[in-house]
Amino acid sequence: MGLFDKIRGEFIDIIEWTDPTNDTLVYRFERYDNEIKMGAKLTVRESQMAIFINQGQIADIFEPGMYTLETSNLPILSTLQGWKHGFSSPFKAEVYFVSMRRFTDLKWGTKHPITLRDAEFGPVRLRAFGTYAIRVKDPTTFIKEIVGTDGHFTTDEITDQLRNLIISRFTDIIGESKIPVLDLAANYDELGDFVSKNIHDDFNNYGIEVTKMLVENISLPPEVEKALDTRTSMGVIGNLNQYTQFKTANAMEDAAKNPGGMAAGGMGMGMGFAMANQMGQAMTPGQGQTQPAPGGPPPIPQTVMFYVAVNGQQTGPFDIATLTQQAQSGQLTKESLVWRDGMAAWTQAQQVAELQNLFGSTPPPIPQ
Repeated sequence: MGLFDKIRGEFIDIIEWTDPTNDTLVYRFERYDNEIKMGAKLTVRESQMAIFINQGQIADIFEPGMYTLETSNLPILSTLQGWKHGFSSPFKAEVYFVSMRRFTDLKWGTKHPITLRDAEFGPVRLRAFGTYAIRVKDPTTFIKEIVGTDGHFTTDEITDQLRNLIISRFTDIIGESKIPVLDLAANYDELGDFVSKNIHDDFNNYGIEVTKMLVENISLPPEVEKALDTRTSMGVIGNLNQYTQFKTANAMEDAAKNPGGMAAGGMGMGMGFAMANQMGQAMTPGQGQTQPAPGGPPPIPQTVMFYVAVNGQQTGPFDIATLTQQAQSGQLTKESLVWRDGMAAWTQAQQVAELQNLFGSTPPPIPQ
């Protein structure tokens, strides 16, 4: 500042700050050489607090109101200065205005997906984002811990750190909650409140408090969402046979509306009828499982597996080949208890039709 600024400072005796921005947390009042005239008027508006700093330490704090800077209003500062001339000359002090209002619509979101274990889908990766609101709770702590000597401190200078704290607590909470992925949307409010409580102490160390925490969206990767949409579509379609017949009927109606394409339409309808007929035959009512087409190979036989009780303990399952070896070695006897899928209870091996051939035939008694 030049000589003109110094002269103008001698006549300006009003110290105030009207915030023209929406993101300023702290503003340092600029005066030439930090000289403030004795008897100057200090105006602190609602949602503001003024902090006087002298020789690097906080001297006085003023709440909303208008003050005349005299000895009675500056007890701490007068002690630090130790003036000998009754405050008749200008004194030097830095004045910081701290905005105490709420700062809303601050964004948070995960930089990288959160890997979790879901009860229904298994391992999944989630992304989340939302908004939050803060305000300065303790201006003294905020000045000491965060602002320092910054003359124009904005929200952009601290939101990165605050966002990291939010994401860290959110990741821990959502991992421990064990909430199924499909039920997360019903718990957005609860998650937001829980995160607010868990980050309270972290923000309080900076002299800040979170007044509102909102979870706007928790999403799956695009590939998983696409598969989930396909699964939902299949559930909406329901009976595939009826759906195919419905689509064929619509194709017939569209072909009838196009007289010029009746020949091609007739061929298309014929193919549609053939496909619908084949699918109708292939679909078993009530099961929805395909059966081999007429003339095709029969189904591959399934291997029968048996469990064997040995010394009161369940062993197996074993296929017929393994049981044959056990019968030959004497491990499996006619009295051994066995069970397979479909049997009502454990049964001796000699009474099971599939296992009777394993023990051979017993010759009848020699006639006398």
